[in-house]
Amino acid sequence: MKKAVKIGVIGAGAAGMTAALVAAEAGAQVILFEAQAQPGKKLAVTGSGRCNISNRHIDPSRYVCADGAFVSSVLDCFGHDDLMQFMEGMAVPVMATSDGWCYPVSQSAANVVAALTTALDINRVEVHVQEPVTDFSPEAGGWRISARACYLIDRLVVASGGVAYPRLGYAGSGYANLGRLGHTIVPPRPALAPLLADMKRLHKLQGVRMDVALRLLQGEKSLGSSCGNVIFTQWGINGPAAMDLSHLFGRQPGDLQLEINFLAHQETLFLNLFERLSGTRWPLRMLLASVLAPKVVRVLLQWSDLDGDLAVRELDAKSRRVLLQHLQSTRIKVTGTRDFHYAQVSTGGVAVTEVEGRSCASRRCPGLYLAGEVLDVVGPCGGYNLQFAFSSGAVAGRAAARM
Repeated sequence: MKKAVKIGVIGAGAAGMTAALVAAEAGAQVILFEAQAQPGKKLAVTGSGRCNISNRHIDPSRYVCADGAFVSSVLDCFGHDDLMQFMEGMAVPVMATSDGWCYPVSQSAANVVAALTTALDINRVEVHVQEPVTDFSPEAGGWRISARACYLIDRLVVASGGVAYPRLGYAGSGYANLGRLGHTIVPPRPALAPLLADMKRLHKLQGVRMDVALRLLQGEKSLGSSCGNVIFTQWGINGPAAMDLSHLFGRQPGDLQLEINFLAHQETLFLNLFERLSGTRWPLRMLLASVLAPKVVRVLLQWSDLDGDLAVRELDAKSRRVLLQHLQSTRIKVTGTRDFHYAQVSTGGVAVTEVEGRSCASRRCPGLYLAGEVLDVVGPCGGYNLQFAFSSGAVAGRAAARM
């Protein structure tokens, strides 16, 4: 009878717990190391405590990394449907919202963590909490892990996470060791973080939550775009549409502007209404109110120096042009993002060009596998990043357990 492969997994987040569980189910002997007092602390707060597990419309092209084929390979090996079956196998049924965002039916991230830890226990994974790993290195055809004690294992999965949520104790602890082993470490930056901006012009919109379309501009060059919900604040813009652009900061030098289209998904509807009512006595205020909240209407009328009681038919060509410009392309200066305390994930980490996509195996060190946020991969809001964490963890765990 062949001896079971002995695997060490560093980090008990979504990726690490999945890697440990998949490896154990494949017959490996697994030790899971976690520096915090319990597994899944970050997972337990995701999705405002609801756990946005995945997205029914997962598209590999929406991830940002050095090699788009890498994410496609990972998701081909363990995709959305595989994750749904994995969750069902732990009695975690999943529901999807109308826009495809997937949550546990219980709406509880804590329940997802509890299901994973229960499955680890049932599959006899040896979980070491409050045992930070201080070093790991190749030794005698396997690996040496230094923690409270010294452990010798056959293969190693590093899923130690990034630097988002430092208040929960996360500090990218695996980066230094991976760098010493020859991996390129892309400097981490906040991702899925609110944007900081000059809000003087928008101060009257503080507290407004609405759907908009956004473009991040360097001069007239578009660096990226998004569409969805935002919240206007005194310091900048929060919400998924703004956060989806945050990973772009630090990649381009120079001043950046954010272009806001207040019409977003309603642009065609509004422009058709505008044309249909252009010869009528319908008040301009009521035309704008067909798609915008009252506070937004007041601000746009003030910017355009227009009386809301003005009949649409009395709007001259210049005023119409000015109004549409404010509606579709208001620009403000953006200065950066909020820091790691406010970021849902971090970008940076190990460059994916140094990792094999169908196994998540290191191209630098035999017997080493990498998963989750330790890799330089970031996706948009809506379950993309948790899907990648679960997927890369499953791929790494499965590959590490192969005899």
